Amino acid sequence: MDAKRYTGPQAGSQKYDLLTALSVAGLNGSAGFQTSMLRLVALVTARYNWARNELTVGQREMARLWSVDERTVKREIKRLTQASILLQLRPGVRGRVAAYRLNIAEIFRLSAPVWQRVGPDFAHRMEQQGAQPVPATVTAVDFAASHPPAGLQDAAPAGQGGAWARTLARLAELEPALHRSWFVALKPGGCDAGVLTLRAASEFQARYVQTHHHALLLGTAQMEYPDLRRIEICA
Repeated sequence: MDAKRYTGPQAGSQKYDLLTALSVAGLNGSAGFQTSMLRLVALVTARYNWARNELTVGQREMARLWSVDERTVKREIKRLTQASILLQLRPGVRGRVAAYRLNIAEIFRLSAPVWQRVGPDFAHRMEQQGAQPVPATVTAVDFAASHPPAGLQDAAPAGQGGAWARTLARLAELEPALHRSWFVALKPGGCDAGVLTLRAASEFQARYVQTHHHALLLGTAQMEYPDLRRIEICA
């Protein structure tokens, strides 16, 4: 499922349905999962930017909203991103607040087994929004387990190739259409002095990605290349 934006005439009811899905998924999980979903619902209701389809809130503000300390916030965000319920768009580095996006496909998958408990009308609306078929059993989310998000495990040897492979995997989750059209064909070169060099299939592709998608590409790559400052794309 490509990244969905809740805008347009039906956006209001669709947002309520999404929050309902988060709530019922939490209520049917463990005590820890219930707490995480309650916190996430409060955060999304109060601070989610639906027009930009992202959540950009500082840890101090989250701590105040949740009545916890910032250490608890860090643990909670880590759990939500490891479970792929939240996808990180940009890391919080150099004084910049991190940005996240709800993983709609994963929220649908987790909540689908309990849609009928809300009612057949709710289940029908969720299915109409493009969700996957309802699985037979509820998927348990174990927040005690430590593992990378689905699709982000090392598929290549550690080092340069592995870091770029993981960057592409994150982009495929965040923006599937852009990944297919612009990112998947990019080939990694060297990463030296904070500059990552990528090779495109054509000059047009190199120029277009550099002009229109550099911010997304840089923010995602910085999660795998911690000292990265700039990306240069050539044909």
